[in-house]
Amino acid sequence: MTSAAKVVAVTGASSGIGEATARRLAADGHRLFLGARRTDRLDALTEEIESAGGTAAFQRLDVTDAADVRAFVSAAHERFGRLDVLVNNAGVMPLSPLAALRVEEWDRMIDVNVRGVLYGIAAALPVMRAQGGGHVVNVASVGAYQVSPTAAVYCATKFAVRAISEGLRQESDGDVRVTLVSPGVTGSELADGIADPVAKEAMVAYRAVAMPAAAVADALAYAVSQPSGVDVNEIVVRPAASVA
Repeated sequence: MTSAAKVVAVTGASSGIGEATARRLAADGHRLFLGARRTDRLDALTEEIESAGGTAAFQRLDVTDAADVRAFVSAAHERFGRLDVLVNNAGVMPLSPLAALRVEEWDRMIDVNVRGVLYGIAAALPVMRAQGGGHVVNVASVGAYQVSPTAAVYCATKFAVRAISEGLRQESDGDVRVTLVSPGVTGSELADGIADPVAKEAMVAYRAVAMPAAAVADALAYAVSQPSGVDVNEIVVRPAASVA
């Protein structure tokens, strides 16, 4: 562990960007506390990190449950004695046209993508302020800046994450750093949850150009690595050949 090592809690760590972030930050010498619903994957990832000489632990986490998120943050703090960084990464993307009226899917996106971020902030802020500082990293999307057909509700949740991040930054007075990471098309399981046939077909072409999740993890790691007086507020990272 280096002198710059931090304790980092990552939500949605069982796959995609969360999993890649855990690997990258562990390789950088940080201590990881991982959360997701699929504990078998967390167990395997934790074992992989520790076998490579890193430090990691995990706990099952449902970000739509405020008490569960509080317990997750408390467990991270109890295990490592502090919490330097919270990566609010958990997200879902069941796209569909609004006229399809998939209200339950809308609710799920709002619960995971917006409430999950707010619950993470609510759990982590008291801990970070009590210890004299911290860093909240919220993973959004290029959908936080633009809207496309079938993605209205998803983009709305990411616009919300962007607004929440900026609000938190303005209210933090420098004690808590805030970073918004907005990836373009990334290789992950995120699109697997699309059930609507129209959106599913459109996604095939949209995902023809994609970057690896490790590219987003590298961008996130850059923000985390900055000295305490430097706050990298927004990072948008896309595949070089992407027009979206």
